[in-house]
Amino acid sequence: MRKAVLSGLLVLSVAVPALPANADSVLHRYARDTWRSMDAMVEPATGLPADKVTGDLKTRAKVTSPTNVATYLWSTLTARDLRIISRGDAADRVGRVLAALRKLERNTPTGQFYNWYDPATLRLVTAWPDTGDPVRPFASSVDNGWLATALMMVRNAVPSHAKAAGELLASMDFRSYYDPAARPDAGTGLLRGGFWPEPPEGCHVPSDYAGTGVTVYSTCHHYGAPAETRIGQYVGIALGQLPRESYFGPYRTFPDNACDFGWQEQKPVGSWKRYLGVNVWEGTYEYRGLRYVPNWGGSMFEALMPDLVVPEAAWAPRSWGRNHPVFVRAQIEHGLDEAEYGYWGFSPSNDPHGGYREYGVDQLGMDEPGYTTDRERTSTDPGYEGCRPAKPEPAAYGDGVVTPHASFLALPYARSAALDNLARLRRDFDAYGPGGFYDAVAVRSGVVSKWYLALDQGMVMAALGNALADGNLHRYFAGSGVEAKLRPVMQIEEWDVR
Repeated sequence: MRKAVLSGLLVLSVAVPALPANADSVLHRYARDTWRSMDAMVEPATGLPADKVTGDLKTRAKVTSPTNVATYLWSTLTARDLRIISRGDAADRVGRVLAALRKLERNTPTGQFYNWYDPATLRLVTAWPDTGDPVRPFASSVDNGWLATALMMVRNAVPSHAKAAGELLASMDFRSYYDPAARPDAGTGLLRGGFWPEPPEGCHVPSDYAGTGVTVYSTCHHYGAPAETRIGQYVGIALGQLPRESYFGPYRTFPDNACDFGWQEQKPVGSWKRYLGVNVWEGTYEYRGLRYVPNWGGSMFEALMPDLVVPEAAWAPRSWGRNHPVFVRAQIEHGLDEAEYGYWGFSPSNDPHGGYREYGVDQLGMDEPGYTTDRERTSTDPGYEGCRPAKPEPAAYGDGVVTPHASFLALPYARSAALDNLARLRRDFDAYGPGGFYDAVAVRSGVVSKWYLALDQGMVMAALGNALADGNLHRYFAGSGVEAKLRPVMQIEEWDVR
C-alpha cells in the first residue's frame, strides 16, 4: 500500500496487489508492516526517505544520507518482489529517487555524495536542523558504498531505470578513498574513512585524488579491521576501481607480535598466510569455546550488514561462510547464558533512554574497551598475555539493549532462534507498532525506543527479501559481472573458525 503522510493524515493512493498464498506467514507480516515505516519516511515532494520517523509514522526527520537512500531503494525492490506494492509503483519510486540523486550537490570530480541532505529541498545540510550546529560537508566511503550497492541492484532489477542507475554509478570513483601505501607490511592498501572538500579542524591528511592533482582532505584513520566498512572495498573491486589485492588489506585480527597490538581485546591464535601476494595474519579469538574472527565493536550490524547484499557465505564459504554462524551463536550465548537477559541481538541503535548508541558484545570485538550490551557499559577484559593483565569477570550485567534488526540479520544462520527471539520481544514488551518492530528495547527496564530508522528498517527489509524472495538482493547485486570480479578473490581465503 502506498501512502503519503500529509498534515498527520494517512492518504491512500495506490491499490495493493493480491498477496501470495503464504502472505499470512510471520515473516510476510513483518515485511508488510516494516514497509509501512519505510514508506512513511518518504518525503512526498522529492521521493527521498528521511533518516527516521516517529513510531506513530507521523513525524519525519529533516535530514537524510546516502545510506538511507540505499536502504529505501532495496526495500522498494523487496516490497515489489513480495507483492506488497506493484511493479509500476516500485518503478515510479525508483525513478523519483534517481531523479533526486541527480540534483544533489556532490564532490567534483570524485562523484561522491556528501553525508547529509534535506530530503524535502534536496539542499546540502550545513547546519543541524534541531540545534543549528554547523555541519561540514563530508564524503564517506561507507555511505557511498551502500548507495553504490543499491544502484548496482537497480541496474539489474529495474530495466526501465538501468541506464540512469548505471550513469550515476559510473560517475562515482572510489579511488578517492584508497591509500595504496597504508599496509606496506602486507603489500597493499586500505580505504580511508572519507574526506572533506575543504580542510577541517582537527586531524586530516591532504590527499592527491587518484594522482590527478586534485586535493581532498582525508580522514587520518583507515578501515583496517573487518566490519560493515568493507562494503566500500567490495564496491571498488567490483567496479574495477580498486586492486583485487586490497581485499586482503584489512586485518582479520591484529598480529600477536610482542605487545605492538597488545591493546586489542585478546591475544589471537593464528598464522601468516599469503593470498595474491599479500601477507595476511589469519588470527582468531575465543569466546566460550567458540573460535571466530571478530569485528571492531562486536555488533551484529558490523558482522552481517554486508552479507545482506554480497552473498558472503556462498562466495567465501571457508571464511565468512564459517564465521557468520559462529558469530550469531556467540551473540545468542551472551544474551541468554552469560548476561542472562532472556533475549539477544546487540547492534548500534537508538538508545531507549534517548539518543543513538553503539551496542555489541564486547568479547566479540577487537577494540578494548569495545561496545557493550547494556546501558551501564559493563565490559570484560580477558587480558593479553605478557602485555596486559586480565580483569575479573563482571558479577552481573545491567539493562541490556536489544535491537530487533539484529535478529533479522541472523535469519540465514539461526532462523528458528531469530523467530523465537522476535516473537518473545513482541509478546513481552510494547515493541511492535504500525511500522513493525520499534528500534530497540531495554529488556530489564522495559523501556522501548519508539522510532523507526531507515538504516535499521532497511536491514530488516533486505533480510526478509533474501529469506522470502530467493535471495533477491544477492542476485541483483551479483549481476553485470560483479560476481566474476569479486567471488574469485573472496573464495580463496580460509579461516580456522568453529
